[in-house]
Amino acid sequence: EIDQKAIAECVRRGVNVLHGDLDEGLSEYPDKSFHYVILNGSLSEVRHPRKVISEALRVGEKVVVGFPNFCHLGARLQISLLGRVPINRSLPFQWYDTPNLHFLSLKDFILFCRQEGLKVLSVFHFWGYHRVYFFPNLFADYSIFLITGLQG
Repeated sequence: EIDQKAIAECVRRGVNVLHGDLDEGLSEYPDKSFHYVILNGSLSEVRHPRKVISEALRVGEKVVVGFPNFCHLGARLQISLLGRVPINRSLPFQWYDTPNLHFLSLKDFILFCRQEGLKVLSVFHFWGYHRVYFFPNLFADYSIFLITGLQG
């Protein structure tokens, strides 16, 4: 985490938090230091997502990855009908002030995991606070994956 207020809130709640830039790596942590590494909302904001996921899997047994789905129906409609970059609950920023560097869909991430030999242990898709079970790449605006290292 790089936001000082978020760090203070984590400390207040007794949650361990890394203060720093994920793109700089997690080299100060030995292999399998944690049961879980949580990358919730950060994957689209780092410069080198493949490296960050690799490092997270090195220091953690499992990694929780949450990200906004750029290809859900609302985003598709904003692009096709309005001709504008989507702004919604999961992607709340204007194009010129977004921290997002990478825009991905659920299918993109599943393909990435397959290509990298990563195993998806579970996945949860949401539209707001509601679970999405059918056609999640179309209807879910946010997804959370639990992944582990190389498939064997």
